[in-house]
Amino acid sequence: MSRPEGTADLLTLEPLLEAVRGGVEEAGWSLSGLQKTTSHEFEGRWAGQSTRSAYLFFHRTDLPESVAMEAFLDETSSGLRGNLALVLDGPCLGRLGPIQAILERVARASLETLPEGYRTPVSVRLGVPHGDTPASQAEVQLRIKLKIPGAAMCAGASAVAALSSSAIAAFEALLERPEVAELLPPVID
Repeated sequence: MSRPEGTADLLTLEPLLEAVRGGVEEAGWSLSGLQKTTSHEFEGRWAGQSTRSAYLFFHRTDLPESVAMEAFLDETSSGLRGNLALVLDGPCLGRLGPIQAILERVARASLETLPEGYRTPVSVRLGVPHGDTPASQAEVQLRIKLKIPGAAMCAGASAVAALSSSAIAAFEALLERPEVAELLPPVID
């Protein structure tokens, strides 16, 4: 059976994964890890559904280990979806300052730096390794995501690869913004 004209070449997880990987690697990031999962035993509203997912992890040797790029890709019975994320391990909570102000500053910088027209959620995760760890020592992780729109996936692998490369360039520009750069560890020569 032939595909109708104009139908995308991205119908399953693997071509989507290769398109995203190609775009991110073209932008100068190296693959650090790849994890694939298949889930098919759902209950409730997802009963009878199945998903195949991939997590891709990228790094650059010229950036601190606290900076990473990740991609989450999902093939579900209702189609493909995914996002790219800039992940920053920030200073501990006690050295960070008011978390609300940090989130507002990073979100504003993200809005001003990332391309318009895309969903770009910003989140902060706080965690302590043990119940007796003081909250001031909580580990802080910021995630700035760019959701890959369905229109890009419908346009095909080359469109997703191009979007991935341009998203990485925007994330790199975001790293240079003072609101984000101040969260990175100092550079030691």
